Amino acid sequence: MGIRKKNTADARKEANKTRYFAVLKNCPTSPRKMRLLADLIRGKEVFMALNILKFNPKEASGRLEKLLTSAISNYEAKTGARSEDSNLVVKEVFVDSALQMKRLRTAPQGRANRVRKRSNHVTLVVDTKKEEVKKVKTQETN
Repeated sequence: MGIRKKNTADARKEANKTRYFAVLKNCPTSPRKMRLLADLIRGKEVFMALNILKFNPKEASGRLEKLLTSAISNYEAKTGARSEDSNLVVKEVFVDSALQMKRLRTAPQGRANRVRKRSNHVTLVVDTKKEEVKKVKTQETN
């Protein structure tokens, strides 16, 4: 491994120590269907997002709910703080496409159609909600 590659890998490892995330790889759901659910919970509070996923009828919501609980437990393990007290928010959710299984389905007149069975990778990042503090400039008259 070269020096630059090693330095960037070490920097990424240090950054991941303060980042609270969970990754789901090779999930056998199409990325488009998973992105529909990811858009629902992005930016929401963690427990509100869990309720949204719990009562959503889509099949992928169960997998995303399990991933969110994993990210919450990763936060609790790294910080030692309880998730109820920390005001957690789903900071990032992104869905990348993974491998496709290519199969053939028979078609009329001796032909065959290709069926692509898609899968995806999901990364979910949680973080504490930052309270925006507005600085009020005080004017002093001398």
